[in-house]
Amino acid sequence: MKFAQSKRPAHSARLLEHATPRGRAARTLRMPSARRVAFCTAFAWASLTAATAMAETNPDATPNDAPEADLSIQAKPADQWTGVWSRGTLLGDMGGIRPWLGKYGITFGLTETSEYLYNARGGLNTGGTYDGLTTATVQLDTKKAFGLPGGLFNVSALNIHGQNLSEDNLGTLNTASGIEAQDTTRLWELWYQQSFLNNKMDVKVGQQSLDQEFIGSQSAGLFVNTMFGWPALPSYDMPSGGPAYPLAGLGVRVRGQITPTLTALAGVFDGDPLGNNPDNISGTNFNLHSGALYIGELQYALNQPADGEMVGAASNGLPGSYKLGIWYNNNTFPDGGFGSTGLATVNNPTLHHGDYSIYAVADQMVWRPDPDEPRSINVFARVMGAPNAQNEVSFAANLGVVMKDPLPGRDNDTAGIALTYIKIGSYLHDLDEATAAAIGGPYGVRTSETALELTYQYQVTPWWQLQADAQYTFNAGAGQNPVDPTQALRNTFVIGMRTNITF
Repeated sequence: MKFAQSKRPAHSARLLEHATPRGRAARTLRMPSARRVAFCTAFAWASLTAATAMAETNPDATPNDAPEADLSIQAKPADQWTGVWSRGTLLGDMGGIRPWLGKYGITFGLTETSEYLYNARGGLNTGGTYDGLTTATVQLDTKKAFGLPGGLFNVSALNIHGQNLSEDNLGTLNTASGIEAQDTTRLWELWYQQSFLNNKMDVKVGQQSLDQEFIGSQSAGLFVNTMFGWPALPSYDMPSGGPAYPLAGLGVRVRGQITPTLTALAGVFDGDPLGNNPDNISGTNFNLHSGALYIGELQYALNQPADGEMVGAASNGLPGSYKLGIWYNNNTFPDGGFGSTGLATVNNPTLHHGDYSIYAVADQMVWRPDPDEPRSINVFARVMGAPNAQNEVSFAANLGVVMKDPLPGRDNDTAGIALTYIKIGSYLHDLDEATAAAIGGPYGVRTSETALELTYQYQVTPWWQLQADAQYTFNAGAGQNPVDPTQALRNTFVIGMRTNITF
């Protein structure tokens, strides 16, 4: 896990040492075990029951053509308190403020993600925690603002609050929630983007979070576990977990459309988003003194709808997207295991200059009975590999199935099942084996960890979602208890509820 880490809003990654299960004091909710289970179950059931009753009372609560909640949504300029259940955002046009700002190219968004997750078995200890994330974003269209076409300015901030189940209760490598992070209010992204050549090319400069554009899977974004957002391999192998939620790094990204179906992205960013200020909880360090991270990605879009056409138009086949990428970080990486003397040591590690990873991502719709209806099934897969010699994680993979409109009359609901896998680098495995042999007693040897997630997202209104979730982790801790390596860590079973509100 990384500092303050996603998020999804898709998001997450590695925590700093002072924020890991090893370094941060546990803060769990204090209830008897039976009452904890009852509370979590009752909370999930009551939330879904109330949402269903509300949808029945308000037939417009989940219209078939409900828009996705994003910054471009503007409610009709009627009385802001009418049609509350069918508008795109909870606050609507805010008495005309949103349309008035829109005339000058200003849009803003405010979302709140809250969740209660409960570990019912295994891990460090059973128990539940509340976690929350507030995201605020302001964008400025330069053409509307002062006549410069193709320009977009973006600034966003995060308020992270609550407790983190993974560090307090689990001890797993697959962190249970993409919003888990150190409590703070921090600047997230701050960038300017300019398009050229009739929008076939654009350049973005400033503080950026790579998980918003690189290595991502659209279908995987449904899931709560961190590793379906910013994956495990860069989370554990990049310095500070890389420039991804809740961190961002200064850099330049160029995107160009090579053909109507093929797009290329390339960027160079600061190699360590924390760099010379590891306590940078405000997000305003703007570090440029910790090496460089280079990343490139090719994106192939298959059967995508034409401009102005709705997704799933009958003229197209089943849509899909495929990505192939590579990143290279020119920092120096200690292997942390067998040092230059050939002995297992962390005091005299072998140093490696540079690190890299190759990855591939696939999202494909595989079933759609009616092109004019939302019901469909999508599958996704993502694989990443890195050298064993200096990496905590040498291989990581995700795969899953997502169904839109899974139940009759629930056009905007989504259900999914997915698996995420983490393989430990050989140097850590060898170090654990050497340590076990040296102490002549029980000691956990790290190998791999797998997590299975089952989730259902209920669209109460266009601006409100409830999401029930269950996760089971196999070989928790990859075979080692992070608090006491001589003791086994039982497999974990997490259940919970998340709610998303777009204001």
